[in-house]
Formats: sequence, structure tokens, C-alpha cells
Amino acid sequence: MSHRSLASIVALVVLILVALPAAGQTTKATTPGKTVPRTPDGKPDLQGIWSDNTLTPFERPKGLGTKEFYTDAELAEATKKAQTGNVGEEGELGAARPQAVRYDLELYGFDPSKLRYSSKRTSLVIGQEGVVPPMLPAARERNAERAAQNKGHEFDSYAQRPLSERCLLMNQQRIPMTPGANEGNLIQIVQGAGYVTVLHEINHDTRVIPTDGRPHVPQNIRLWQGDSVGRWEGDTLVVDTTNFTNLTNYRGSSDKLHLIERFTRTPDGITYQYTVEDPSTWAKPWTVEIPWTKSKGPVYEWACHEGNTMISTILNGARVSEAEAAQKKSK
Repeated sequence: MSHRSLASIVALVVLILVALPAAGQTTKATTPGKTVPRTPDGKPDLQGIWSDNTLTPFERPKGLGTKEFYTDAELAEATKKAQTGNVGEEGELGAARPQAVRYDLELYGFDPSKLRYSSKRTSLVIGQEGVVPPMLPAARERNAERAAQNKGHEFDSYAQRPLSERCLLMNQQRIPMTPGANEGNLIQIVQGAGYVTVLHEINHDTRVIPTDGRPHVPQNIRLWQGDSVGRWEGDTLVVDTTNFTNLTNYRGSSDKLHLIERFTRTPDGITYQYTVEDPSTWAKPWTVEIPWTKSKGPVYEWACHEGNTMISTILNGARVSEAEAAQKKSK
């Protein structure tokens, strides 16, 4: 077991011990139109193991135009097409589609025949457009310069390789949390006095969110996952995250990325919604909404570093190729 995994487990166990009364005793309070489980201190009970798997594509397929919601009949037809394994058409299998081309997903416990759309929405990005707004010209130029600087140096050392290859920050571990497909991603939430902890199955990462009213850390402190502070608004946990680095690069974002996440407890699950703001990248904010469903779990340890020879193999292969090129040039 890596030191990072051990640290994550210790952090989670500590918070579980703090939150035992809340975890063991759940009450229900009625709010207009719905009944939401609550902890003894009156906060919405977000605790449990949740799944964000869905067939809903991230952006709306082009053929649907401004259509935000399927009818019941359309949803049934779209689900049937996706479950038959026809992954060639745009939008089918949602986030699972690219991985379905490469893997037999049943080997990873991800059976397409059991998948469902998580709502009638035609895309996870909400609103009339249903797509991420166009990137600003200055942002496109910035990202092109970044790519140009790395071009030809992709295999110089481990530092040029993606964070996910280095087991530092996997795509489904990143915030904002967006569904992936190759193994699913269970999410476990534990609440305690002044804190909410989110454990990601992917890379076994533990995120501790303070809800005690503290401010953000100073702007000169920058983190890959930013600095998150939370507050309660009715049945919703609102998490404000700033202080990202330019290495975060969420869909081409800058270090001015500002993220607002909303975890809203419903009688049947959690509605996870996030709004992305970055005035250096997009002209306007955009929002994604993902229903989470209850899962029995358990959440197993997801190890990445142990036995991972990807980086050393890639770099060794690059050195061999360079040696062969040099030998041909010398002849």
C-alpha cells in the first residue's frame, strides 16, 4: 500500500469517528414538496456511497439542436439503442462511448445493458445550448502556445507526461466531478462537525471540505484541485473552489478557474451540479447537472502506483528510438 493511500484511509477513518453519531442516526424532515433525510444536527444527510454512472452524454448531440429533454418514448428508444452496444453514433453510451470502443467493459463491472439515462436531459451540460461555450480567442491562443512548447518534448522525461499517467490526478478524481466509464466511479461521503469528506474510488483520493465558515487560503497558494470551502444553503451544500494552478487545465481553463459545486439532497439521491467560471477562457459561465444514485458499494481501494511501469516503459522506448535514429544518422 502506498503512503498516499494510507494517508487517505487515515483521514477518512478520523472523520468517520467524528461523524459516527450522525452516520448512525438519520432523521427525516419535511420541506415543501419533499422529504429529505437529515442528520441529528439538522443538516441534509449526504452520507453514503453514490454512483454517477449515466448514459447521458456530456454535451448535447448536434442533431438534437436546442432540445433539452427527451419524451418518455424518446428516452426509451435512446436507452435501447445504447444498451445494444451500438457505439458508433454520436451521443450513445454517454461518457462510456469512447471506452466501449477500446475495452470489453463487462470485464470492469460496467455492463452497458444495465445502464440508464440518469434523467430525461439530453446532455449533462444544461441550458438551451447544451454544450460548453466556445473558447475565447485569447484562450485558444494560450492553449496553442502551451501545446507548441511541449511539442517534440513529450517523451523527454516523466515531467512531460500527463498527470493521469503519473498516477497523480486521474480524470475521474478531478474536480469538478464528471462521470467516466472504464470502471465507474463510486463516491463515498461522510459528514462531521464542520467538515464534509468525499472519498473517490478512482485513485482512492480523499477530499476534505470545511464548512465552518473559514475563508480561502491566500491567492499565492495554488493547488491542482484548488482550495475548497463549503457552506449550507437549505438542503444544498455549496462548495466554492478557487486557487487552481495552470496545470489544472480543466477543458483548457486558466489559473483563474472558479468552480461552484452544489450537492442537493433529494429523497432518492443527490443532485450534483457545478458551474464553471473563467473569464480568461469563456465569455460566460456554464453549468453541468448530474443525478447521483445510491449504491451498496463497497468502495475498494483503487491502486495506481503499485506495479505501474507505464512511465518507465514509455521513456525507455523513447530512448531506444532516439538511439536508433542517431545510429541511422551517423551512417
